[in-house]
Amino acid sequence: MIYPPDQLMDSFTKELTDISNKLMKSYTSLLDVEEVEVATSPKELVWQSGKVKLYHYENKSAIKCNIPLLTVYALVNRQDMLDLQPDRSVIRKLLELGLDIYIIDWGYASKVDRYDTMEDYIEGHIDDCVNFIRKKHEVEKVNLMAICQGGTLSTIYSALHPNRVNALCTLVTPIDFDTEDGLLFKWSKDMDVDTIVDGYGGVVPGEFLNFGFDMLKPLGKVKKYHALPDTMMDKDKLMNFLRMEKWIADSPSQAGECYKQFIKDLYQRNKLVKGELEIGGKKVSLKNIDMPLLNIYAAEDHLVPPSASIPLNDYVGSKDKTLYEFPGGHIGVFVGGRSQKELGPTIANWFIERSK
Repeated sequence: MIYPPDQLMDSFTKELTDISNKLMKSYTSLLDVEEVEVATSPKELVWQSGKVKLYHYENKSAIKCNIPLLTVYALVNRQDMLDLQPDRSVIRKLLELGLDIYIIDWGYASKVDRYDTMEDYIEGHIDDCVNFIRKKHEVEKVNLMAICQGGTLSTIYSALHPNRVNALCTLVTPIDFDTEDGLLFKWSKDMDVDTIVDGYGGVVPGEFLNFGFDMLKPLGKVKKYHALPDTMMDKDKLMNFLRMEKWIADSPSQAGECYKQFIKDLYQRNKLVKGELEIGGKKVSLKNIDMPLLNIYAAEDHLVPPSASIPLNDYVGSKDKTLYEFPGGHIGVFVGGRSQKELGPTIANWFIERSK
């Protein structure tokens, strides 16, 4: 249908006026924002080695789980995702349901960390945190809840030290890297990671990684910012948007040697599931994982596709193992409403039942 010029002009004028009004109201909303806070659940620093810190969350609820929980996030991005906003915080929900929670803060890698390897993170930092908790609580084993790349590192740790892990819960964790389902997995196969690390002087900046993540779904940002005027009309939606943007922008750089090893040994050679991965001179066998396993994957995850997570249950030696599909994407697991109503209680009850 061809509209007459005067009707087109009226429509254009109306749309322009609506947008202008929204922008004016949005500007007013922004003026009311004094500070954007994330990760507001109270916690105490209980251990530190260099940049790596271990925090213990305050819990005003009754502790129902006899074994403390160590939470391990990815080296990429910050663990604040688990406590991004007060009304949709995985950490707050698990505390409310009776878990005693610790979390590792990896800090921000710099030039002095360029030679840190996967062994440094797994046999060094994770093991140190586990042993601190074991000693403080006088327990032989701890529970582990690990996310994304942190899940991969924690799975390796559990295979090397099954006598120190009571139960393992992995969320959106890549294990079998021989998949063509995700662009990240396809791109990594041909990545010249040595040139990338050397080109950045041994430390890969977070901005470089974020740019790569954006390219996995290039229209995602366009849609997000196209909807921004409407988002800014609602104060709650605006604050949620700003929290997410703050988390995305706060992306640590990566220690070059660890980054190279992760890409080469896992993404490119798939050594973990082949039983060929060595950490500190020790072969990593997933069959050594004999503790209860809860493996959670996101059905629409474009960063860690289900085909990379699901096979873990086939490789471990655990008799008590559960595969749990969560609808949605990689981030929705942690910030969606269903995470509070369904996922949080599932995780809490699972750990409580296996910690008696």
